Amino acid sequence: MALRKILIHPDPRLKKVTDPVPAVTDDIRRLADDMLETMYDAPGIGLAAPQIAQMMRIIVMDCEKDEGATPSPMVLINPQVVWSSDERSTYDEGCLSIPDQYAEVERPAEVEVEWLSLDGKTQREKFDGLWATCVQHEIDHLDGKLFIDYLKPLKRQMITRKMQKLKRELARS
Repeated sequence: MALRKILIHPDPRLKKVTDPVPAVTDDIRRLADDMLETMYDAPGIGLAAPQIAQMMRIIVMDCEKDEGATPSPMVLINPQVVWSSDERSTYDEGCLSIPDQYAEVERPAEVEVEWLSLDGKTQREKFDGLWATCVQHEIDHLDGKLFIDYLKPLKRQMITRKMQKLKRELARS
């Protein structure tokens, strides 16, 4: 396993729609392991392949945040929302590609998602609470959408300027 570099917004790769994974291979499984290690190290609760410059439809997540809770890592290949509730929920979202910036985003409170597992079998599960928010946030990444795209233009521009400044500072150090 290896830690991967997480892209910081603005980066054009974060705005691209990713390609479906044609087959679950050993390379895909290694990538998933790297993604989980990178997510836990960050630390975060979700990571999408484009955030580490891999333009394919893979996300990882683990929303077990309580101290002492057993980790519950998930790898979803080619995930798609097949149902979403009319009920909405609002969560203060952040993103590993937009460090230290948070904003309230409203999304469906529950979603049902279908995906391929690491053994190539189709899975289907209903998510609610933080898991629902996280899976929708990560699937958005696969479609070139960031959580700040849900915000009003002024707030989005302000966060983007902060990220540009952060990238300049990181480039200098």
